[in-house]
Amino acid sequence: MWGAPFSAYSRKMLLLGSGELGKEVVLEAQRLGVETIAVDRYKDAPAMQVSHRSHVIDMLDAEALKSIIRQERPDIIVPEIEAIATHVLLELEQEGYHVVPKARATHLTMDREGIRRLAAETLLLPTAEYRFADSLEELKAAVVELGTPCVIKPIMSSSGKGQSVCKSLNDAEACWNAALEGGRAKSTRVIIESFVQFDSEITLLTVRSVSGTLFCPPIGHIQKDGDYVESWQPHQMSIAQLEEAQAVAKTITDELGGYGVFGVELFVTPDGILFSEVSPRPHDTGMVTMVTQDLSEFALHVRAILGLPIEQVQLLAPGASATLKAQSFSSDFAISGVDKALSLPRTQVRVFGKGESKPGRRMAVALSTAENVEIARETAKHAASLLKVEVYDHEQ
Repeated sequence: MWGAPFSAYSRKMLLLGSGELGKEVVLEAQRLGVETIAVDRYKDAPAMQVSHRSHVIDMLDAEALKSIIRQERPDIIVPEIEAIATHVLLELEQEGYHVVPKARATHLTMDREGIRRLAAETLLLPTAEYRFADSLEELKAAVVELGTPCVIKPIMSSSGKGQSVCKSLNDAEACWNAALEGGRAKSTRVIIESFVQFDSEITLLTVRSVSGTLFCPPIGHIQKDGDYVESWQPHQMSIAQLEEAQAVAKTITDELGGYGVFGVELFVTPDGILFSEVSPRPHDTGMVTMVTQDLSEFALHVRAILGLPIEQVQLLAPGASATLKAQSFSSDFAISGVDKALSLPRTQVRVFGKGESKPGRRMAVALSTAENVEIARETAKHAASLLKVEVYDHEQ
């Protein structure tokens, strides 16, 4: 049990990262009377707009991170992004702070090397072939070894930043530069993956709680430039494929431990399920669950990390999401077309409230349900096409 926010008996949740996913986590936490604190590197981030209070710090600055956590003394620390000095969380966990799901999970998954080596080399899960490189010369050697096309990513980034497809050895330098520019930390290390011929790419939201491990119905999604542009639920899979996917997801999440929602990304191939990545937090493709499930991924995450029971996950209707992406840099803009999008049947819109636009930045999402996934996808894409980022200046 816990008291009201600001009281001596309040339950305090501190969010590290305050984007659109964090905003939904905060809203769900506040529905249960939790006191919320949002932290990010820029002011007025989406989750800050709905939190009880907020702080702006560089979360890669170890001393700044320690200072704010010790100042607030939260009951629960919820990492929402990768760009955090995670060694600090390991230290603070030893002091008794509760990091969700665990500091080790956050530390391992903040870079692609840690989680890939754990999955492929320790747990022996099937993955794409991969190599790591610290220089352009090493990258070129890896490209020759793995062959083209191959995928090159920074070891630490999110939303596809810095990711590119190397179609020939001549592309290697451009891919290297893209990875360095798109990475979220001062690192020159990249991962090179063999190109996977897959039938589909899914997110299997895996929920670990006091009630055990549960799985949401699989979510299919399409990525462009490494970032998702639409998702749908449920994604059609055979019973055998679903059981294999759940076994892979349970293996990796059991190893990471702790309570909460894990977004497990998997490739469905003709030869079986391949592990791709895992996020120890709600997943962007899972925003569709705000209209498809009785408990969204955010509600599930908050319940799980508070130690509350979760008996089952109910799919209320097939549904889909489609994103609105900005095309230019601006701090003087407005989102138009919300009224038109909401005129479509069984459709909702979430406008994230970001104060600046930049090319490729996700600004809003359209969510639709229907009698089947195909209709829901068409409706959500139509709704998203009606949304526009109307720019009044053109800052560069």
